[in-house]
Amino acid sequence: VKFNNCAGNKGVRYETNSLDFKVRADGTMYAAHQVQMSSKQLILMVTAWDPQTLGRWDAIVRFLVAEKSQHNGHKPKGRKTVPGELAQQQSDTLLPWRQHQNANGLRRQKRDWVIPPINVPENSRGPFPQQLVRIRSDKDKEIHIRYSITGVGADQPPMEVFSIDPVSGRMYVTRPMDREERASYHLRAHAVDMNGNKVENPIDLYIYVIDMNDNRPEFINQVYNGSVDEGSKPGTYVMTVTANDADDSTTANGMVRYRIVTQTPQSPSQNMFTINSETGDIVTVAAGLDREKVQQYIVIVQATDMEGNLNYGLSNTATAIITVTDVNDNPPEFTTSTVSIQTSTPLPHNGAAWQWKVMRDGTPHTCTHCHFSFSGPRGPREEMQHFAAAVDYEMNRAFMLTVMVSNQAPLASGIQMSFQSTAGVTISVTDVNEAPYFPTNHKLIRLEEGVPTGTVLTTFSAVDPDRFMQQAVRYSKLSDPANWLNINATNGQITTAAVLDRESDYIKNNVYEATFLAADNGIPPASGTGTLQIYLIDINDNAPELLPKEAQICEKPNLNVINITAADADIDPNIGPFVFELPSVPSAVRKNWTITRLNGDYAQLSLRIMYLEAGVYDVPIIVTDSGNPPLYNTSVIKVKVCPCDENGDCTTIGAVAAAGLGTGAIIAILICIIILLTMVLLFVVWMKRREKERHTKQLLIDPEDDVRDNILKYDEEGGGEEDQDYDLSQLQQPETMDHVLNKTPGVRRVDERPIGAEPQYPIRPVIPHPGDIGDFINEGLRAADNDPTAPPYDSLLVFDYEGSGSTAGSVSSLNSSSSGDQDYDYLNDWGPRFKKLADMYGGGEA
Repeated sequence: VKFNNCAGNKGVRYETNSLDFKVRADGTMYAAHQVQMSSKQLILMVTAWDPQTLGRWDAIVRFLVAEKSQHNGHKPKGRKTVPGELAQQQSDTLLPWRQHQNANGLRRQKRDWVIPPINVPENSRGPFPQQLVRIRSDKDKEIHIRYSITGVGADQPPMEVFSIDPVSGRMYVTRPMDREERASYHLRAHAVDMNGNKVENPIDLYIYVIDMNDNRPEFINQVYNGSVDEGSKPGTYVMTVTANDADDSTTANGMVRYRIVTQTPQSPSQNMFTINSETGDIVTVAAGLDREKVQQYIVIVQATDMEGNLNYGLSNTATAIITVTDVNDNPPEFTTSTVSIQTSTPLPHNGAAWQWKVMRDGTPHTCTHCHFSFSGPRGPREEMQHFAAAVDYEMNRAFMLTVMVSNQAPLASGIQMSFQSTAGVTISVTDVNEAPYFPTNHKLIRLEEGVPTGTVLTTFSAVDPDRFMQQAVRYSKLSDPANWLNINATNGQITTAAVLDRESDYIKNNVYEATFLAADNGIPPASGTGTLQIYLIDINDNAPELLPKEAQICEKPNLNVINITAADADIDPNIGPFVFELPSVPSAVRKNWTITRLNGDYAQLSLRIMYLEAGVYDVPIIVTDSGNPPLYNTSVIKVKVCPCDENGDCTTIGAVAAAGLGTGAIIAILICIIILLTMVLLFVVWMKRREKERHTKQLLIDPEDDVRDNILKYDEEGGGEEDQDYDLSQLQQPETMDHVLNKTPGVRRVDERPIGAEPQYPIRPVIPHPGDIGDFINEGLRAADNDPTAPPYDSLLVFDYEGSGSTAGSVSSLNSSSSGDQDYDYLNDWGPRFKKLADMYGGGEA
């Protein structure tokens, strides 16, 4: 291979990705040992790198292996190829379809060749498309053949990775390959004639992507945690680290090797661990692991592919944290053989007067896994270990103990030391001021409610445990919710400050609770609390109350009655059975009402008379309880008397009447409602009549509704029709009426000639009669509205046409007949429109 780095190639070294071949300094490649080639060709990667500039350059070399036996005179020769000669080498032609002719001229079909795999290096830089191989059939000399390929990478996803020239049979790769994406492709080559008929059998083509070292090893975890016992022997297994390489594991590109880069701390040796380069197992390699000196090691592990070659292999690192676990190799021992302790009193039950400090692993600390035992002047005192009894200065002022400590777990094998240690302990108890306490706490007393103010209830005294101190105890209230009690500050005597009421909100389950404080005058002062509970016995001090306060009943006696009961704040036996009765004054109460007893707690109130006027009545009732002595109360119940329906329920009117409205007020309300409804009805009739009148005046066209002219009104008065440029001919009598005269008599329109047949309108009779004119106009209007040929707007209607004028001139010279034979009185019956004619011709001589 030839290489030029533009600097004279000084110091340039060559390497290959195969252990079977090497490259000399002059670029000559040679086999490092005897190699058995299994394929027809071999592709290698040759790398040139400069140690000074650290530059790297790669080239692909393909070897064609020469065959030992020649076939039909063809003698392929092995040759070496550099990238510059690759195009020439790729022009080799494969003849997968071969035919032979025997001596008799008969053709015999031979077995198809097995095409060797086609190797394509990944990450090739092109240019693309890059020719791989040319396939052809020897029949192409006789007929025109078209070649095609099928399979994954051709006509199946991924599409168009490979292509073939259908005429020449040259096969190309169209883009760089990635072996980690897909390592091989299986294609089939087809040969057909111009008509699509199969000329040769399909041939299988296998394309293998040659792996390049383009992936670093990747650790499964970036941090690995392991542990090893202290004092472990060399060769003890610790943990395993694993790294994976995406490259081909059958080549050096994917062969990962491990090594330890650093170890922290480097104590007691810088090489305390080693790693298996192939498996990644970390084991101890030196003795001296001591948790008391080094508790944790941090080891950096490196994984390198190319079988660990650091020159051209890719690397990655991970962290291994190794924790040294503790073993029982040091017995506990006291820091001193004698201990003097001075503690305050009282020492509580299971309380600690001191904390032991022992030497363990050469360090003083509190031993949580040690076993202590005690012995005193009277023999072993195992119970003192747990302080089963409280220590009191008034009971015992000093203690002498012997303490022995030992580890609960046995020492590790091979440790030649005593497993226990002893020490003498002197405990002196110092007297301190202790708080007074109430011997009876909580204290319960019983008494009746209602005792007068100043009554002595009890003496609630406390005891001071400091017998050797002359101290005085004083008392005070700490909690008295109702402020019912007083306490004597010197002797603790409890007296009442107010009347105790069992029915108060401060009473819970008949018990009143108060808290008192007892404090001494020591230095510093100490105090204690005590709770006094007073159970109050009920007395009959609450009169009963009637329930309910309001009720409703019918004005006539029937099954509708009022159920009444009573409520008493006292408890049994100062409550029911109750006695219900009506007072004798006023006398109308017993006259109108009566009470029927149901049981000890309920009674019924009903009418005594046959009818009672509707309204609201206050009925007094006397309720008496069963206490000793009994208490009574006169309660008033408001009863609404109202008319009822057949079901015994108050009617709506009755309810209003019962609320206080008289008959006159109810009648006035009903009259107002009737007047209001009448006004609404009259308004509706007036609106209907107005609507009907508007429809009967259809011939009077509103200028705003006339869609024929766009006449704008600006609320100003002009000079008349001469000032407005409007065509008023549509509203005037036309000059010629020939088209009208040619039609049959009837109602006609002068602004639109009918297209279809004109409907026949009613003709006025010869002899007029009353109402003839009105009926004639209404019938003509109805016929015009139903005319299908009418325009979509209002138009001028002509009900009768008598010609355009007379050529005879004036008729003023004609005299009317004075015979009086003509009677014009019927004009008076035609309405106000003909009143003028009736005045002129009717009622006398013309």
